[in-house]
Amino acid sequence: MTSINLADAAKQLRAAYRGGAIMPLRDYLAPTDSAGAYAVQEINTRFWESEGRRIVGRKAGLTAKAVQLQLGVDQPDFGVLFEDMQITDGGHLDPSRCLQAKAEAEIAFVLGADLPSPKTTPDEVAVAVASVHAAIEIVDSRIADWKITFADTVADNGSSAFFVLAGGGQPLAGLDLEGAPMVMTINGETVSTGIGSAALGNPLNAAAWLACTLAERGEPLKAGDILLAGALGPMVALKVGDHVVADVRGIGSCSFTFTKG
Repeated sequence: MTSINLADAAKQLRAAYRGGAIMPLRDYLAPTDSAGAYAVQEINTRFWESEGRRIVGRKAGLTAKAVQLQLGVDQPDFGVLFEDMQITDGGHLDPSRCLQAKAEAEIAFVLGADLPSPKTTPDEVAVAVASVHAAIEIVDSRIADWKITFADTVADNGSSAFFVLAGGGQPLAGLDLEGAPMVMTINGETVSTGIGSAALGNPLNAAAWLACTLAERGEPLKAGDILLAGALGPMVALKVGDHVVADVRGIGSCSFTFTKG
């Protein structure tokens, strides 16, 4: 795969944000081409930074073994979180900013210290965590009909779109992340349930994977970064007007409404 082809794939993904979903990137990336897919993601990350967008953290995806098997891989993936992707807890998300949005409930961390080592352990992540939050990730795909491979979703910034963090957050000490039950409702009806262990056995494991992976790439996590540690239950497609609430017992709850506001 040439740099010209990778740049063209990146350009097509950027254009899809405004022009509509595109066909899968089969002409550019083999389904499990991790290196090529992250190269495309990196091209767009640098482009968006040059346009003034600011990186505030990272998201882990594919943290459920069942989803990894579905896409034929044995590892999670990651995407970049930009400041303009955050929706205020209790706020609104304009549906016109999305193509085919879905919501999933997660546990998120805000770091209070850097994590520079490519051998970072979950215990070391725990020491670095400043606060723990219930979160909602609004995922979206620039690939038509969500017909994605591993390479498609990685190139497409982990199929990311927006996110909500519960206000305030809690200190990590004493929290049962692994056993925390999650319930997500839309318009008062339960649409997704799960548990903290869905994220690689424990959200701290997902955060440690992120820390190691990014350190190896020369982009270590830093104090102040937001980490979304992966879905705790199935994602659910959104319709205009939906009011979404994610409650993670013992950790908190957050919400948003899928309207212009």
